[in-house]
Amino acid sequence: MIQIKRFVTNPIGENCYLVWDDTLACAVIDCGAWGEDKETKIARFIEENHLVPTLSLQTHMHFDHILGLHFLHRTYGLRPLCHAGERPIYDAAAGMARDWFGLLIPEPLVPVERFLAHEEELRFGSTYLRVIHTPGHTPGSVMFYQPDEKVLFSGDTLFQGSVGRTDTPGGDMEQEITALRERVLTLSDDVVVYPGHGPSTTIGDERLHNPYL
Repeated sequence: MIQIKRFVTNPIGENCYLVWDDTLACAVIDCGAWGEDKETKIARFIEENHLVPTLSLQTHMHFDHILGLHFLHRTYGLRPLCHAGERPIYDAAAGMARDWFGLLIPEPLVPVERFLAHEEELRFGSTYLRVIHTPGHTPGSVMFYQPDEKVLFSGDTLFQGSVGRTDTPGGDMEQEITALRERVLTLSDDVVVYPGHGPSTTIGDERLHNPYL
């Protein structure tokens, strides 16, 4: 059985998730920790719960989702895993953070450990997360799905009552809606969705109430 802890990590209200099982092996999803206080809060939780971070996973590489990657690399030796479609997004992230919000991301950026493939299974401890490629918000946006526990980490592709914006470079609304209909709405209604911003929801609620779907 997995456990999940959410941290709201920066001025953009980005959700970072720690996911672990009985072995205490832990995956960190979208570490957007900005500032020593946020880093300390995450590190303290990891230490107090005896977790062992083993994976740094990225639903996508927009700047608000990568602000904590240096922290993960410096503290736990982790490098991020993302889809290959995110390479240009990651390359542009520091400039976007500076130009849009005046946030400075240290450079050089943490090198990517490797690129993810659709339907790949990422194992840590005695559990795994399955990669679902859902392009549209960005070309390489992915979700992470645990079918036994029926939980889905949707990044910025699906929110409670909304979907990800597509007016930034690489965005494509038609592609995003197609990916959601063909690869996400096929999941059962009781799957709990943990998005990159805002509260959790379920596939059933979004199927019924999300105006984009």
